[in-house]
Amino acid sequence: MLKVGIVGASGYAGEELNKILSRHRKVKIVSLSATYARKEAGIEAFDLNRTISSCELVFFALPQAQSMRFVPKVLEAGKKVIDLGADYRLKNIREYKFWYNAGHIDQKNLKYSIYGLPEIYKDKIKKAKLVANPGCYPTAAILSLAPLLNKKLIKSAPIVIDAKSGLSGAGRKAVEGGLSDELKNNFRPYKINYHQHMPEINQELSFICKKKVSVNFVPHLLPLFRGLLTTTYVKLLPKSSLSQDKIIKIYRQFYKDQPFIRIAGQGETPQVTDVAGTNFCKIGIFWKNKSGMLVIVSAIDNLLKGAAGQAVQNMNLIYGFGETEGLL
Repeated sequence: MLKVGIVGASGYAGEELNKILSRHRKVKIVSLSATYARKEAGIEAFDLNRTISSCELVFFALPQAQSMRFVPKVLEAGKKVIDLGADYRLKNIREYKFWYNAGHIDQKNLKYSIYGLPEIYKDKIKKAKLVANPGCYPTAAILSLAPLLNKKLIKSAPIVIDAKSGLSGAGRKAVEGGLSDELKNNFRPYKINYHQHMPEINQELSFICKKKVSVNFVPHLLPLFRGLLTTTYVKLLPKSSLSQDKIIKIYRQFYKDQPFIRIAGQGETPQVTDVAGTNFCKIGIFWKNKSGMLVIVSAIDNLLKGAAGQAVQNMNLIYGFGETEGLL
């Protein structure tokens, strides 16, 4: 049995991790901790040395600029890390400082961290010691665009991503601080073209198409607890001249070996209820020549494929378990 620990077990993502790993046949949770102990939930006050001595793999589910304080010592002890926070996602430390208002203090390990999107980096993840689990918005956005950018079928600009998330994406502190009341019978955008997930999306899309990509990204908060949906608008290159059926076939071919991707048929629109409570990403493609814009809709559960479920998917790959183990 693989011995694992969850640091940040009292947050929404940490809670989901605990649920999934508790039913995983090849894992034993030996440490549940958080900044503040919650004895009634079996969550201890975080102690780095105790965590290192008891665990083979540590999941960090902490706010930005916290994981990097502890990850180096975990790795030095020969243990592995999956970080659900933002500390090891952005390779450019200047970008990290700008978007997260903190200097990066572990540039050594940042250099070797692997971005944990299995559908794109599966082979690298299998060999990783440190995985940077993607953000929820980037997961949905990148998966919706990767096939088209990889095959150079669309223009790298403009790319417009209209994204909507359940309020759990804001975190427990925000929800318990009154966000759920604020969103009752309400719906609003926030951080318009200025969200911290923008550089992450740009970085990964640029890697995929080997050309600089800068998206227009507008996130919104929905009056529901969980679920995330992106509607993305792009322009096909003139030489593409593809039908909607052919584009759907391109997506199905690109993701043919990916167990958690579902490509919708023509006329089928992905929605939050299709994926809620699962680790699936459902993608729909909509193309009418007269409109001039190709529209891609993707839906995920922000707490699962957008956080805890994807982290477990990454763990399964690292340790050679079945990729879907504990997630179906």
